[in-house]
Amino acid sequence: MRHFSTVLNGSIISDGSILSVVNPATSEIFATYNQGRSEHVDLAVEAADEAFKTWKALPDTERVEKINALASLLESNMPELIQLVTQETGKPINGLNGVGSIMEVGASIAWTQYTGTLSLSNDLLEDSDAAHVEVVRQPLGVVASITPWNWPLMIAIWHVIPALRAGNTVVIKPSPLTPISTLRFVELANTILPPGVLNVVVGEGDVGQALTSHPKVSKIVFTGSTATGKHIMQSASSSLKRLTLELGGNDAGIVLPDADVDNIIEKLFTAAFHNNGQTCACLKRLYVHESIYDKVCQLLAERAKSVKVGNGLEEDIELGPLQNELQFNKVKQLVEQAVQDGARVLAGGQPIEGVGYFYQPTVLADVTNGMSIVDEEQFGPVLPIIKFSNVDQAIELANDSPYGLGASIWSSDVNQAQQIAQLIESGSVWINDHGAIQPNAPFGGLKQSGLGVEFGEYGLHEYVSLKTVKVCK
Repeated sequence: MRHFSTVLNGSIISDGSILSVVNPATSEIFATYNQGRSEHVDLAVEAADEAFKTWKALPDTERVEKINALASLLESNMPELIQLVTQETGKPINGLNGVGSIMEVGASIAWTQYTGTLSLSNDLLEDSDAAHVEVVRQPLGVVASITPWNWPLMIAIWHVIPALRAGNTVVIKPSPLTPISTLRFVELANTILPPGVLNVVVGEGDVGQALTSHPKVSKIVFTGSTATGKHIMQSASSSLKRLTLELGGNDAGIVLPDADVDNIIEKLFTAAFHNNGQTCACLKRLYVHESIYDKVCQLLAERAKSVKVGNGLEEDIELGPLQNELQFNKVKQLVEQAVQDGARVLAGGQPIEGVGYFYQPTVLADVTNGMSIVDEEQFGPVLPIIKFSNVDQAIELANDSPYGLGASIWSSDVNQAQQIAQLIESGSVWINDHGAIQPNAPFGGLKQSGLGVEFGEYGLHEYVSLKTVKVCK
């Protein structure tokens, strides 16, 4: 059994209690790690603060070289990282339509490579006989990264790489449920980065509180629940830290009557069920026009019944288990409540007996807004399908949520779909797809789905401050 340790100031620290990580497919311990404490956070932030002095002064070309070297390092260690991601999350190696741990590690490499191509140039506002006015972009300092359990390596990359590219240093706290791939990444990265530039501490709420309230942390980037995001905002307020928060989502999809149902079913199913629905930008509530409602319900139910569920380390598995017992119980309770409220189970609806947190892929009909299965983010392999009679009603129902992360429109009339997209209250709208994020397009939420954006130049700008320099002539 492998053991993974805290990395502070470029050194492995084997201090603290030793905790276990369980494979949710087998309920077996596959690795251990050192639990961090608040004093480790202090050491990590101090190391990052000291390293910032030299890292920000490093020539830009040298930072780019190190980012590119990190991408190469991820690539050369890809088989190991794939195995670790599958063991700690339960997601299959290949997964539903290729959305599995291979995709997670591959996307981590691609995002690192692309972010290395970005630059932060100054803006010349005026060069006249009266004045020379220039806007300069400068790194912020120590960035605190807090990542969730559903995509542990990929989201760590989303946080860490742009922060480093902009000249900041980082202290990352992964979820204690899935810390292993992140611990390994940081260990590898420290063979390339100067000591203190990237540090990792794993712990519970006290560690997170120590990190988000630390006076030498300049910015917090967090991916996770809306409730936790609100606590982080409160913690950050004492020193007015910068924030990027990618929070809960309850993404709606609208299938218009002219949609080519046979051709979109697989995309709809993958959008809702990949990673067992444990993705912020999964399709979580589907609004279908009454003229095609029965057909969409039937085809999605048939696909759900055909899915191969099992241990992600085995071949041809499409869906693995839910990652943890708390999430498993939440999904179970939401489905039970939906049935009590009058939902019709078209497929699934029950846990899978045996070892592991397995739940049947579930499709529900005869549901409406106001039911908890529709109003709450289930974050599991469940898709409620809601009938609508006209487009205005669909838009109203889709917007009837405190969340606004992503949404999708499914139609053969792209022009009409684009017009509807303008009326949807979400940070991203996809047409004839869902959750199709890419490294050069900004991604973030409206309403209670977050603050700020990630990815590309838009996301990179979240890691710098603006300074106006005016030379009076």
